[in-house]
Amino acid sequence: MKVGLYFGSFNPIHNGHLIIANHVLQNTGMDAVWFIVSPQNPFKQNHTLLNEYHRLHLVQTAIEGETRMRAVDIEFKLPRPSYTIDTLTYLEEKYPEYEFSIIMGSDSLENIEKWKSGEVILKRYTICVYERLNYPTRHIEGAKIISIKAPLIEISASLIRSNIKSGKSIRYLVPDSVMNEIERSGYYK
Repeated sequence: MKVGLYFGSFNPIHNGHLIIANHVLQNTGMDAVWFIVSPQNPFKQNHTLLNEYHRLHLVQTAIEGETRMRAVDIEFKLPRPSYTIDTLTYLEEKYPEYEFSIIMGSDSLENIEKWKSGEVILKRYTICVYERLNYPTRHIEGAKIISIKAPLIEISASLIRSNIKSGKSIRYLVPDSVMNEIERSGYYK
């Protein structure tokens, strides 16, 4: 089984994430997309992060009924901060019959050499890259990069959090089920 791993804080998950995941499933031959909810990204500040279990629940809420998408809490059990190479190693040991690829934006690809064992990731894994504005997908010698032209909608989790704090609507930025859960639980106020 070919699985695309979509790493992120998903703070919160939004329609842009879901559009990309769906596009990957429709256009790359991958059998599934797993949303790997990162409890602590080494490149991001922690003070704005909603509790990881709440973020996981929002991802589960967003993809409810999707048979080819899965919310994964694997990094909750691994040392922190979360490093992609450690998660990949763990997943390969746990699921040796699966073929894992990484899904990322072209902006993240720009920094991959700064990641822990970034050069190993580039050599060993297929990377499915969706282009972000002002970040054309670059060629990296020896890397297996699949460039996809997913529909890009400029939605950011920081915009969503800001709208919530300002009392503005987040409708159409996130699935209705996620919006309802955020409102019911009082997240990001």
